[in-house]
Amino acid sequence: MVTLLVIFAAVIDAGAYYNRATDWVAGKTNQVVQLPKTKDIPFRLGLDLQGGTHLVYQADMSKVPSGDQNAALEGVRDVIEKRVNAFGVSEPLVQTNNSSGDYRVIVELAGIKDVNQAIKMIGETPLLEFKEEGTEAPKLDQAKQDEMNKFNAEAEKKAESVLGKVISGGDFAALAKQYSEDTNTKENGGDLGWINESTEPGIVAKVKDMAVGKTSSDLVRATNGFDIYKLEEKRKKANPFDEKQVEKEVKASHILICYSGAEGCTKEISKEAAYAKIKEIKAKATPKNFASLAKEFSNDPGAGNGGDLGWFGKTAMVAPFADAVFAQKVGEISFVVETKFGYHIILKEGERDLYEYKVRRIFTRAMTAQDISGTDKNWKNTELSGKNLKRASVQFNPNTSQPEVSLEFDEEGAKFFETVTDRNINKQVAIFLDGYVISSPNVNEKISGGKAVISGSFNIQEAKLLAQRLNAGALPVPINLVGQQTVGASLGNESLATSLKAGLIGLILIAVFMIAYYRFAGILSVISLFVYGILLLAIFKIWPVTMTLSGIAGFVLSMGIAVDANVLIFERLKEELRNGKPLGMAIRESFNRAWPSIRDGNLSILITCFILIQLSTSTVKGFAITLGLGTIVSMFSAIVFTRLLFDLIPVNWFENNKWLVGAVKK
Repeated sequence: MVTLLVIFAAVIDAGAYYNRATDWVAGKTNQVVQLPKTKDIPFRLGLDLQGGTHLVYQADMSKVPSGDQNAALEGVRDVIEKRVNAFGVSEPLVQTNNSSGDYRVIVELAGIKDVNQAIKMIGETPLLEFKEEGTEAPKLDQAKQDEMNKFNAEAEKKAESVLGKVISGGDFAALAKQYSEDTNTKENGGDLGWINESTEPGIVAKVKDMAVGKTSSDLVRATNGFDIYKLEEKRKKANPFDEKQVEKEVKASHILICYSGAEGCTKEISKEAAYAKIKEIKAKATPKNFASLAKEFSNDPGAGNGGDLGWFGKTAMVAPFADAVFAQKVGEISFVVETKFGYHIILKEGERDLYEYKVRRIFTRAMTAQDISGTDKNWKNTELSGKNLKRASVQFNPNTSQPEVSLEFDEEGAKFFETVTDRNINKQVAIFLDGYVISSPNVNEKISGGKAVISGSFNIQEAKLLAQRLNAGALPVPINLVGQQTVGASLGNESLATSLKAGLIGLILIAVFMIAYYRFAGILSVISLFVYGILLLAIFKIWPVTMTLSGIAGFVLSMGIAVDANVLIFERLKEELRNGKPLGMAIRESFNRAWPSIRDGNLSILITCFILIQLSTSTVKGFAITLGLGTIVSMFSAIVFTRLLFDLIPVNWFENNKWLVGAVKK
């Protein structure tokens, strides 16, 4: 069993080399021998090893009492760290700095080299508000309507003039700087950066069929103005954590059988019964009858549309589900997949590469009725707000099968929501997102229980993204981006190679010392240390653990701990053999008597690591994680694996050669 574990770990460590070896074997045997391949799992590298994005934000404390400002700044740091973790960023570094009284937050994101992408990850969490009808509902009079029409006619004329300059061959970036009314992109020549269908679906729909280098031939009408676009580049979207791979999305349907205790499940069915049922459904499922089986059996709220999930990326689903569907072939029905929601079978209907587009825009603002009357004059704030949100999740409307975002409030929010709905019976309560009404349902009765629904023209990807952003939390105070920079790895390739060389030399010296001093037992300790390294590196890949300089330091330190355990055992073994005890008894006694010291020493290290993980952040936490994992594995390698190696040595041979461990009888 231990041998199989070590082989399995070695294959994980050297997945790419193993796959090359299987191809070589298959080629040499004319495909007669085809060994199974493995998934090549790369190490997750931190900012100091692979570079990324460095952002500096300044918190606006103008409306925060002086005594609460430091707490508010820490709140900003916590929320930002929560947001970037939700996007799977490798060990983000989020620090506060108030040394000069400017309340700054420094964010470093490993592996994210697109600054615009990083900014969106941090700044796109929406503002959620709940408002009720005001006492007045102003309307535009004829004079204001005429004013708006005149303004918009002039805006359109201005936009057409700019479009003429663009079509005539004018420099798009220079024209954007001169004429665009989008304050966010005007100074950088209208550059929107790299966008895709997940981040800017509306804009992508307008430009994706354009030829690279071409511009809009007509004005593109928006709700609040006129747009002119230029498509500068188009490329397949690279995986942000592995630029050698193209990010993909799949189209799939699924059947869910949940059980009592699974998240969101209201069915009174045991886990065993649910598993038996999903197995029964899978046995008769085919691509042709999958939709009908989903409608008949699936417990998913979207079963009414045949379990269709539409197109989605890997991060849109929980890990077990995503891993299964992305590994499937198109047209294939998966094995039974277990997630926190229950048991699934998945039909993969399509797969495609994700494209991203580098776009510039010239925007000419038009006037809307909202600009004149002011939306806030029609609605007034309630005591309920986004800070009362406990959880957001995606569900499907049972009547229309359209995706919706379900909101669950905390205890205080539930009371507020009940009060708001009670006083607005037969009136509307509007849900505002970033200042715009996205849902304004009519209240028929008081609603208890603290739950609400955001419905709108969402596709499933948009609904999941909205739920994810709402769950990321609201900032305690506004923040402004005051500095941005794409940074390279702080440890260059040459320095990294030198560090690895130094570590290898250190290991060789340790091995030489152990063999010279403990002789044959030292050889066993070196083998045990080698196995320790294989197992720990495999854990780092599977976990996955972000490898930074501090993490590597924790790994190297844990190697010393692994050797230390062997030293305690071997010293005790020499002592037992000098006292004339038979080899078998001496080995048992040496392990038994060394164990309390090893246990107590490692336990104190693990307690320290646990405290550091709970109370620290960033690099210190990375050091504690690798040191803690290394300490646990070192106990296995020293106590279990080294003991197994001793058991493989013939007793009679070793009994006559005690000098091999440096033992001299007293």
